[in-house]
Amino acid sequence: MAAVDRRQQVIESAERSFALFGYKATTMEQVARIANVGKGTIYTFFENKEELFGEIMHSIISDMRQITEEIVQDDQPFLENVHQSMDALLEYRQEHELLIKLFQEVNEFGTPQAREGLQKVESAILEYLERQVKRAMELRQIRRDDPKIVSFVLLKLYINLTSDWNKTNPSLHKDQIKAFVSQFLLSGLSPT
Repeated sequence: MAAVDRRQQVIESAERSFALFGYKATTMEQVARIANVGKGTIYTFFENKEELFGEIMHSIISDMRQITEEIVQDDQPFLENVHQSMDALLEYRQEHELLIKLFQEVNEFGTPQAREGLQKVESAILEYLERQVKRAMELRQIRRDDPKIVSFVLLKLYINLTSDWNKTNPSLHKDQIKAFVSQFLLSGLSPT
């Protein structure tokens, strides 16, 4: 087996281990067992668990960037691009076992490395949103404001309506979320 194949095998096995056991409970021995390689093989590619985890998080962020680049179309209005890309990103997040496990681990144990990994994912989404917000402002599709704040509020609004809302309320369909976010962003809380 070629070295590149073993490296990828180690990464895939580590991702499985992190998804099953979380960051805190994953050991290099587990990764080696799942990858069916000696522990020393892992260390030829990665110095430690943190570096291996970082490689996996980098790959996830790259996947998420690719998703948004495929979805965003310059000829579409800002809100349509935001809705399409946020739907895709949140669906990816909900289907990706490692991210689900990291959210659970942060909520249950507050593991710093898991929190840091999720913050990197959130930062990547915010960077994407900020670029889209700036572009929409330049095109006068939305009013000028602080793009960082607008991006942050937009992301938190989506996350809360797609995930947190469901914990105590009936789930909202993505069309309901889309309609609410559009109305809320375009009209705010103004009564007219």
